[in-house]
Amino acid sequence: MRIDYAETGKIIAALTHDETDVVALMATVACELHHADQRFDWTGFYRVVGPDVLKIGPYQGGHGCLVIPFSRGVCGAAARTGQAQLVDDVDAFADHIACSTSTRSEIVVPVRDKDGTLLGVLDIDSDQKAAFDTADVNGLDRILKDVFGG
Repeated sequence: MRIDYAETGKIIAALTHDETDVVALMATVACELHHADQRFDWTGFYRVVGPDVLKIGPYQGGHGCLVIPFSRGVCGAAARTGQAQLVDDVDAFADHIACSTSTRSEIVVPVRDKDGTLLGVLDIDSDQKAAFDTADVNGLDRILKDVFGG
């Protein structure tokens, strides 16, 4: 089952309507996305908690890394550059941080508020190589902008 971003976006919009708490929003988005697509093995957020530091936020799946500096890994690259990261093979990404041995590919999308401030990143891992494409980047980005205002 592959995610229908338009339909999932509508569900998330209905669930998050009028909610302003960022952690509650992240928890709801992570849950809905995780259960919407069989490719999603780990789905969650890393929140900006200090200068150039991400800390694990709400997620679905096995354990994740607790702290990730902007200078390391796929999540750090997304936070540092402000650009989505699409990694077909995590073993070929020189600076990949292996939080889970089952991860084969990864997509990470920056999350911004309405003022453009970086709140964190959405990280989705798959146990399949080359699981994600630009349609996923675009669909996830649209949902994040709708929910968080960025």
